[in-house]
Amino acid sequence: MVSNNLHVAIVGGGIGGLAAANALLHRGLRVSVYEQSSALREVGAGVFIYPNSLRQLERIGLGDALARVGAKVGSGSEYYRMDGTVVGKILTTDSAGWNGMYGMHRADLLQVLADALPSNIIHTGHKCVGFTQDEAGAELRFENGKVVHADVVIAADGINSVLQKHVVAPSAPEYAGFRAYRGVLPVEKIPDWRREAHQVWMGDGKHFMVFPLRSGTLVNYVGFVPTSNQTAESWSAVGDRDELAASFAGWDPRVTDLLSKVETCFWWGLYDRQPLSKWTNGRLALLGDAAHPMLPHLGQGANQAIEDGTALAVLLQGLDKSAPIEDVLQRYEALRRPRASMVQLEARKNGMRYDSMSEYKDLAQRDREIANSAAFRKSLYDYDIEKETINFSSPDSVPA
Repeated sequence: MVSNNLHVAIVGGGIGGLAAANALLHRGLRVSVYEQSSALREVGAGVFIYPNSLRQLERIGLGDALARVGAKVGSGSEYYRMDGTVVGKILTTDSAGWNGMYGMHRADLLQVLADALPSNIIHTGHKCVGFTQDEAGAELRFENGKVVHADVVIAADGINSVLQKHVVAPSAPEYAGFRAYRGVLPVEKIPDWRREAHQVWMGDGKHFMVFPLRSGTLVNYVGFVPTSNQTAESWSAVGDRDELAASFAGWDPRVTDLLSKVETCFWWGLYDRQPLSKWTNGRLALLGDAAHPMLPHLGQGANQAIEDGTALAVLLQGLDKSAPIEDVLQRYEALRRPRASMVQLEARKNGMRYDSMSEYKDLAQRDREIANSAAFRKSLYDYDIEKETINFSSPDSVPA
């Protein structure tokens, strides 16, 4: 007997794809994930999980696993000028006071998401090379010769998505003009460091941040430095630790002392896109960086991808093969695209604040905006995508 339940195929086995798979599976849908690499891997170091996404992950049963591998971010979190002058507190709670904020190693987060899925759901070594669809369903073709049929396809294949061209005209990612040096240090190397603190130092054209990982056993650092040469979007390119240290010479001794302990580091180029005009086409929906790549200056990239997956799961729950999939996915776009586009643009603006660029060269004005950013942060963290999607579920609620 052929099941009448929807089959959702996800292309991309990163954080966004696996978070969506968990949300969909939790709500009773059939899910398959296709990842082009031969094994699941998440390079890079730290990522923030904020209240707006953590509450969704906790609801589907991942709270304990995340608590084991994450590092609570809380006391001592502050913004500074480059010399160490305090600018203001960094908000680490939602408006109810819930401290649902972790610093996490990207690999740890990916592992939690993968471990929560049945082993037969994830298919590695599947590079997508083709997509077609009709009224009966969608078809994915892979480089290894496999053909997969699905009722819904979710493109969670990153900023260079191969499926995005089936939704909107191809466009190149935009280089932000910055290189980010990153790495981790064991806390034993910096024993006086504030164990729960997220700290950001802001200077002329650059900034530096630190936050904890892995239950506070590691410190993640990132230095954002301007460069005239376009830098590849690589998470694994080896950086020059002397160049990194020289970029922040003369800054707060806490920064220079930490950098003196660095032996190796990595760098990557920062890219995003202007908000896309469209996220869906028929049975195909974009998710995460395939839909809304954003700069890291609000720490919301992974969090917005998790919101995407939750919204799709709520909208698709309980539907069968006779459902008007195109209409459902258009509802997903109508709900998600305005919020994600706003976060994309705010991430750009926040980067300019951190780096004292454009209208933020007046440091007094910049500092006021940074110190008063708690209201905006609360609006981000209070947002409950599950509840918003349920409230958005009646056909009359779709914007014109």
